[in-house]
Amino acid sequence: MADKFTGMQYGNGGVTNFPYIPTADGYQNAPYTESVKVDGGISGYTPNRKTVPAAGNMLPQLQDYYFQRHALIEAKEDTYFLQFATVENLAAHTGKTIKQYIYYPLIDDRNINDQGIDATGAKIENGNFYGSSKDISTILKVLPTIGETGGRYNRVGFTRGIREGTIAELGFFFEFTEDELTFDSDPELYRHYTDEAVKGAHKIQEALMAIDIICSAGLVQYGGTATSIDTMDATSEITYKDLLVLGQRLRDNKVPTQTKILTGSRNIDTKTVKGGWSMIVPSGLRITFETMKDLQGRPAFIPTEKYGDQTTLANGEIGRIGEFRIIEDPYMPIHAGKGAAAADGYASTNEKFNVYPMVVIGDDSFATIGFQSDGKTSAFNIIVKKPGSDTANAWHDPYGKTGFWSIQWRYGLMVKRPERLACLYTTAKL
Repeated sequence: MADKFTGMQYGNGGVTNFPYIPTADGYQNAPYTESVKVDGGISGYTPNRKTVPAAGNMLPQLQDYYFQRHALIEAKEDTYFLQFATVENLAAHTGKTIKQYIYYPLIDDRNINDQGIDATGAKIENGNFYGSSKDISTILKVLPTIGETGGRYNRVGFTRGIREGTIAELGFFFEFTEDELTFDSDPELYRHYTDEAVKGAHKIQEALMAIDIICSAGLVQYGGTATSIDTMDATSEITYKDLLVLGQRLRDNKVPTQTKILTGSRNIDTKTVKGGWSMIVPSGLRITFETMKDLQGRPAFIPTEKYGDQTTLANGEIGRIGEFRIIEDPYMPIHAGKGAAAADGYASTNEKFNVYPMVVIGDDSFATIGFQSDGKTSAFNIIVKKPGSDTANAWHDPYGKTGFWSIQWRYGLMVKRPERLACLYTTAKL
């Protein structure tokens, strides 16, 4: 018996593989003269000229590999969800979908089968004795006792689920002209284009990953007494008690905490921070965190600067509340204007509350799908055609005055254990 779970599955992460694109520009060894603009006051700019020494000076070039590598390094700073992913590799020539079996524990409500026989020889309804029940009487009624003569008693069965993910192709491009590269007032125009394009691809990938995980969370909880996103109001801003309840639900689901521990120090005003669950949150919740009180009325939020001897922090980690290490993602999607009618002093859109998802990620809960890559870094395929003979054609641009830059990549995500993903919704004060 099998069940099936799929996320939204918009696409894939992978390894950076930038081909080196040689430039058409060359070198000159003789002195050359360049224009320098000097502020001439109200009348504008007055041209001035200076001579640049000889000896191997390089003319302006499109250093594609350097620019792209630099952009990728900067873009990795905006990686928040990807840092917690495991990787499942998709072999070539096997299609765009990967499937994996997940075996459920014997004593679990999800292990439903028709193989069970109890200690009296009668059929066990679900084939798993007592499932996830913790009720004493229920457990005692179905104990797998064995009689003196043995017999075909206490037979059980097992169930496995199927998890799957699909790779999607994503990409975009921009164009630039020969005149832009030659005459624009910014000599690093192309580098800025490249930086923003690579960062944009990273943000798209992170946004899709966040949406997939939010929509796939097996544990969903709303702040206060709300029961859905559209009922979220001023009473739905999370409290310390809400986090305690969520923590208990995570323990019930046997979601492991991170094992990395920050040790204390002799420094004044430091705190020892134990391992906990990682919670990724959107920006806009700082007031909620920093004003939150624990059950004894003490400040609940511990910022990272008050950690003991700081070890490696997760990218975006800003502090800790209770059992949760808080990671702020400034690009994380929210439900803008999807709550109840807004109240003064709270974040809203179109006069309705903004609803903020707070996502807890347990170990080995989801995986990116690697295809001829490691799946942990972004395998961008970048194509650059500079203005000139490479782009000249009789139908579009006989003169070759326009070039282009394109980026494409594969994205795929597979939720392996939705019960290890939790989403706590909250509203927020301005």
